[in-house]
Amino acid sequence: MALPRTLILGGARSGKSTRAEQLLAPYEDVLYVATGGTRDGDREWAQRVELHRERRPSSWRTAETCDLVAVLADRADGAPVLIDCLALWLTAVMDRCNAWDDAAWAAGGEHAVQLHCDELAGAWRLTERQVIAVSNEVGMGVVPATAAGRRFRDTLGRLNMAVADASERVLLVVAGQVLTVKPAVGQPTADCEGRHRNDTRAV
Repeated sequence: MALPRTLILGGARSGKSTRAEQLLAPYEDVLYVATGGTRDGDREWAQRVELHRERRPSSWRTAETCDLVAVLADRADGAPVLIDCLALWLTAVMDRCNAWDDAAWAAGGEHAVQLHCDELAGAWRLTERQVIAVSNEVGMGVVPATAAGRRFRDTLGRLNMAVADASERVLLVVAGQVLTVKPAVGQPTADCEGRHRNDTRAV
């Protein structure tokens, strides 16, 4: 049975990435799409990346790219895809559009970012690949202190909604416990997955 097109949401260190990897554990060949890239001089970030690499099966492939539309449209590669994560993808998009700057945002940056988000949501809806995407749920914390932080939170929230709407299944991970927000066809609405998954370490 084909894997339902799945979005997994969660806060920082909630276990969302681990849960995504667990869902794809039965597959020998998986394309892991890392959107975070590298950060020169940031040792803590390098350690996080290495932890993720060590945890993944050696048979999985890794692509460090933010060109998610191309990945989703690729019909030649039949391997399931794990995208980790949409929040870092949006960070890269806002970097390219200079959207952190208030003047640039008002002068067309907002529109440019939204076009990228719309394109991604459309590609997600139309993809024929088996896909899981991980994203941060950022709407439950404190209100960011800066205008740039608030626009990132708001834009990611809208992107999550668009991708969730186009998904066949949506999961929320809280403290390592998995809750089904949108069940796949044939799946019960009430989901007790989290009660049986005590190995979802916080990432």
